[in-house]
Amino acid sequence: MQYLGTTDFDHGQPGRLGILITNLGTPDAPTPQALKPYLREFLSDPRVVEPPPARWLWKLILETMILTTRPKRSAEAYREIWGKMGPGSPLLDISHRQMEKLEAAIAPLVSGEVVFALGMRYGNPSIFSALERLRARNVQRLLVLPLYPQYAGATTGSTFDAVFDALKRWRWVPEVRTVNHYHDHPGYIEALAASIREYQAEHGTPDRLIFSYHGIPRRYWEGGDPYPCQCFTTTRLVREQLGLREDQVMTTFQSLFGKEEWVRPYTDETLKRLPGEGVKHVQVICPGFSADCLETIEEIDEENREYFMEAGGERYGYIPALNDRDDHIAALTAVLRQHLAGWPEAEGEVETPELLAARQQRARARGARR
Repeated sequence: MQYLGTTDFDHGQPGRLGILITNLGTPDAPTPQALKPYLREFLSDPRVVEPPPARWLWKLILETMILTTRPKRSAEAYREIWGKMGPGSPLLDISHRQMEKLEAAIAPLVSGEVVFALGMRYGNPSIFSALERLRARNVQRLLVLPLYPQYAGATTGSTFDAVFDALKRWRWVPEVRTVNHYHDHPGYIEALAASIREYQAEHGTPDRLIFSYHGIPRRYWEGGDPYPCQCFTTTRLVREQLGLREDQVMTTFQSLFGKEEWVRPYTDETLKRLPGEGVKHVQVICPGFSADCLETIEEIDEENREYFMEAGGERYGYIPALNDRDDHIAALTAVLRQHLAGWPEAEGEVETPELLAARQQRARARGARR
C-alpha cells in the first residue's frame, strides 16, 4: 500500500482541528446512468445488505436483476424532487447549508482555525475526498459527525467503516473522535417538538401524529443493532415534550427493501389501515432524517399521502425535516461542543505564532526545508 503523506512538511504550520460532516449521499444527476454506479456502491455495502454466506450470489442478483431495472425507476423518482430545495439534490443542497451554518456557529466558540468538510457515504463528494481536503490542511484532530440522530449499523456504522478505511492510508493518522448518535440530545428533541408546534399552529392538530423512521431488517435488530430502540426513545421524548398521550402518536418504519421481514409496524400499511379505524387526519414527521430527501419528499409526502387519502383519509400533512433550521443548527453545535471538550481549540490552548516560528527554526536547524 502507498501511504499518503506530505514530503515537504511545513513545521511552522499549526496542527488543525477538522470536522467531517457526513450523510448518506445522492447520485450526481437524476438519470439512470448516474443512478447505476450510485446504487451499485450502496447495495454492495455489506452493512446495508448483509447477504447469505454465498456473497457471490448477491452480487449476481445485484448485477443481473436489480441494476438492470431499478436505476430507471429511481431516476424517475429523483427527477420529481431534483431542484426542490436548491439547484440539485435536496439532500446535498441542504447538507451544504447545514455545514456552512455549523462552521459559522462553531467559529466564535473555539480558538484557532477549524476546518470543515462534507463527505457522502455513497456518491459525491465522497468521504475519501473530504478527508483528503482535511489532510491537505494538516488536520491532526478529527471529529466525525454523521447526520444520523439514531445509530444504525447500515448508516452510522457504515460511515465509520468508510472513514477508517480512508485513514488506513494516511501515514500520519490523526486523533479521531466520532459522534455515535444524538437521538436523545435535549436540543434535538426540542427542535423536533418546536417544528411540530409550528406546523400544527398553522395546520391544526391531527387525529394521530406519526413518527416514521427508515426501517431495517428485523434480523439486524435481533442481532444487536440498537436502531429501533433509539427510534422509540426519540418518539417518547418528543411526545413527552409536547405533553401528548401515548395513544396520540405512533412510531412506524418506512423504505422497505426485499422480501424479508423488517421492523414493524410499516408506515405504508399503517397509513392504508388508519382511515378504516376512524383516523381521518394524520401528520407525519421523519425524525431520523436530518435533511429532506427522496425518502421524505417522494415517499412520505407524495406516495404515502396517496395511500392514506385513497383509503378514506381526509387530511394528511408532512412536517418537514429539521434541515437548516436555526434550532437544529444550535442542537448540532451543542453536540459538536460536547465532543470537542479537552482538545486545544476548545480549551483555548492552540499554538501561538511564536511557538510555531520557534519550532520551524529548530526543524530547519536539523535540515528540514520548511
